[in-house]
Amino acid sequence: MTGVDLASWRDSASRSAVVEFVESVTRPGTTFVPAADRIATFDNDGTLWVEQPTPPQFDFLLRVWSQAVREDPLLAQRQPYQAVVERDPAFFEGLVTQDPEVVASLESAAARSWAGTTPDEFEAQVRRWAETVRQPRFDVAYTELVYRPMLELFDYLKAHDFRVFVCSGGGRDFMRVFAEEIWSLPKENVIGTAPDYEYTDGRIVRTDRMLGGLALGAGKPEHIYAQTGRLPLFAAGNADVDIEMLTTASFALLISHDDAEREYAYTKAADTALAKAEELGWVVVSMNGDWTTVF
Repeated sequence: MTGVDLASWRDSASRSAVVEFVESVTRPGTTFVPAADRIATFDNDGTLWVEQPTPPQFDFLLRVWSQAVREDPLLAQRQPYQAVVERDPAFFEGLVTQDPEVVASLESAAARSWAGTTPDEFEAQVRRWAETVRQPRFDVAYTELVYRPMLELFDYLKAHDFRVFVCSGGGRDFMRVFAEEIWSLPKENVIGTAPDYEYTDGRIVRTDRMLGGLALGAGKPEHIYAQTGRLPLFAAGNADVDIEMLTTASFALLISHDDAEREYAYTKAADTALAKAEELGWVVVSMNGDWTTVF
């Protein structure tokens, strides 16, 4: 396997399917795909690291907006601050369904927190969070809860001249803070929901506008194409919001969270994706059955 071993993967049907596909598109023959078109895209939350009991970026945002309410209690009278104070997960589920009111309120809150700031200022804030906050179950930094088998898959694909990108509905700039350290991916290979920027008085500063909409659902292939000029050859996700990205790929990998002992067991927000996987023949990876090591 070109000197790269998927050491944390059991010798299973899922592993064999990955290897067979990669070999089929990289060796001479009718299925060969030129290196320029070997684009691999991966969702982040639940595909590359733990997303329970809440996605890591939500933990970050909840802390930022909780502090904002402490400084200005009147904020608690409007969303999303009200949902933060009341610990109302149902409100934030509206982000997944792209409820216009929820999206607008989150955009407004993000603008209030960061419009006019520089990328360095935002990065410093994220780094403080990453260095000080612990995931509640495992009591380690969220950046230590990246799935080892997926990092090995990154290396395997790169060894076969794939260009690997992460595409998440989460914040592009949030992920870029640690992309080079935990994924060994350059920042430009991170795609996600992002703010627009302006060059003002010799500085790049964040505006109150979103760039290209949410990178969820149909937004994923839209963002991928906008950044790469291609759709993925290989794609991996774990949830219903990944369906469109997975459908555009020649090879689709769906991560199934079925390991309550080493991680979590749940199908919430993934039932449709699992049904689609069965319908379209996507490869479903069982954390419990296919991985010898999770983190």
